[in-house]
Amino acid sequence: MSTRKPGSKELPIGAVVTKSSMEYETGDWGVEKPQIDLEKCTQCTLCHYFCPEGAITVNDDGYPEVQNNYCKGCGICAEECPVKCIEMVRMK
Repeated sequence: MSTRKPGSKELPIGAVVTKSSMEYETGDWGVEKPQIDLEKCTQCTLCHYFCPEGAITVNDDGYPEVQNNYCKGCGICAEECPVKCIEMVRMK
């Protein structure tokens, strides 16, 4: 039995995700992804709380980690970061 989550390309046109977005790998929707400079990061975790997709988790050391399979590249995390340690980087 496969436990692979469906990607956004497998959803029908106009589909609305009514459950948690973590049930679908929708990270390929975005053009940019957040890149976090951990040397500047103060571990405030505001990026985690502001992320509308829940795509930023906090690791055991208290630092944020981006789950690129779920991040849509909205940039809210970069806007809300008080020390501006998050840069939106265009994906190749």
